[in-house]
Amino acid sequence: MRYEESTFGWYEGDDGPVDVADLTRLRLEADRGVATVTLDRPAVRNAIDGPMLGELTRVLHHCDRSDDVRAVVITGAGPVFCAGSEMSGEGFGGAPGGDEDGGLPWLAPFQLRKPVVAAVNGHAVGAGLTLALQCDVRVVAADAVLAFPFVRLGVIAEWMGHWTAVRHLGPARAAELLLTGRRFSGGDAAAWGLANHAPPAREVLATAVSIAREIADHAAPVAVAVSKRLIWEATVSGQHTAGATERLLLEALLAAPDAAEGVAAYLGKRAPRWVGLAGSDLPPWPAP
Repeated sequence: MRYEESTFGWYEGDDGPVDVADLTRLRLEADRGVATVTLDRPAVRNAIDGPMLGELTRVLHHCDRSDDVRAVVITGAGPVFCAGSEMSGEGFGGAPGGDEDGGLPWLAPFQLRKPVVAAVNGHAVGAGLTLALQCDVRVVAADAVLAFPFVRLGVIAEWMGHWTAVRHLGPARAAELLLTGRRFSGGDAAAWGLANHAPPAREVLATAVSIAREIADHAAPVAVAVSKRLIWEATVSGQHTAGATERLLLEALLAAPDAAEGVAAYLGKRAPRWVGLAGSDLPPWPAP
């Protein structure tokens, strides 16, 4: 597959629908604006090989482009979220991706214009954990085993694992976990701020879907997309740049129909009828 460096900006290569037919390593289900993506290789603990990565790339592009998708949940089949990159006698990653990605670049979950909730229903190690760290919200089973085992395998974290670990954990805790490769629990992750919630494993998916459902049912798609990008950029923007960018975007949203609709719905005690679409109605991002 073709891999390109992830950026904070929205993907600009939209050129029509993405074919998500004939998935063999993932399941994609949709219900009233919430798309649930299931890593579906339970026989190998949902390990990521080339074809799975290609399918995940296609599915994330599809979710980003489809106006029928308001929020995304990523989870794993069976009792495990993801055991990381598949390992074989030839190293990491298993078979090459071939054409499974349709020629699309990797789209990190934080680049989607829709919120992505990781439902970490069980063990998540290596790339399985760094994938979850690229999501906006994490619900992790309290007894799940988590680890960044890369240095114990002679390599280093992938998928921006160092950056996301420092962002979510702070440099000292991230250093301890990345440099030792030791295991920790979902309960630890919640205590350290890596997870938003750490319920029992049987409640993880329902909790994650509930968060996604709240967004899909109540929040304006354009405002959500703008707010999500501002949240991720906050870690690299200076105070004055962030404030100026936020103000310019707020002014653009105040001039759009959904701002008036939000007030009218609130005063009328009714559900809002949003008209802005994340796929076509986002305001231009202010230049730094």
